[in-house]
Amino acid sequence: MSAIPEIRPDQSVELLKELHILTRDGKLNQDSRRKLKQVYHLVHFIEPLLAELSAAGSSLTLADHGAGKSYLGFILYDLFFKRRQAGHIYGVEAREELVESSRSLASRLGFTRMSFLALRVDHAIDSQALPTVIDIVTALHACDRATDDAIRFALQKRSQFIVLVPCCQAEVATLLRGKKNESLARTSLSELWRHPIHTREFGSLVTNALRCLQLEAHGYQVTVTELVGWEHSLKNELIIARYTGASRHNAAVRLEQILHELNLLDELRARFID
Repeated sequence: MSAIPEIRPDQSVELLKELHILTRDGKLNQDSRRKLKQVYHLVHFIEPLLAELSAAGSSLTLADHGAGKSYLGFILYDLFFKRRQAGHIYGVEAREELVESSRSLASRLGFTRMSFLALRVDHAIDSQALPTVIDIVTALHACDRATDDAIRFALQKRSQFIVLVPCCQAEVATLLRGKKNESLARTSLSELWRHPIHTREFGSLVTNALRCLQLEAHGYQVTVTELVGWEHSLKNELIIARYTGASRHNAAVRLEQILHELNLLDELRARFID
């Protein structure tokens, strides 16, 4: 394995083969290399958060929403949780076949402190299968409103950290498009989303800006950065929120003002404010 610099010395080769990151003969192709690089970058941001919680005596609970095949959860368990006595990872995924596959793999590898739940993100909020407090919530490419549901989940679970890579922020763009004529007559700012390609891009930007303000209004310190270089993925914005309890004093006001200026207050108040 030393011939593949991307693979860490203490990683489970069997796991990487089961995840189809390595071929059966232990090779790493270009597509798998890109996939592994994205997961590694996310792990790079999450591991220090786990270490901080571990040093503080936390129970180390992590919920991964829209888990898919649970690449992130399995690699985090292999690199961090496996060598510790405490900690549990919950993979939340709506597709039953992926959940069953992840359960089977965790059982074969002896990853006993992993649970996989066949739930939509919004249904996970009230599920009795999850503990009342989750230390870290992640959502890697959870589409459109699923990212907002992951935020709601984290707020209810009093999470210390929230790590998001949003995807497919279509709802705000659709609302902007539907009210374009009304907005053009109301504000010159509507020129920012008059053209369809601008509507899509502006809608994505606005969605993530609103999410950051929402988190800041709930007492989180927010950092926004790139996950990996744009040459690897266009779905690349990484939002990391740390709970401090000190809300940004004008975040909620600014959030409402932006929704008002964009003519979206009635449609999105419940999502971001109420």
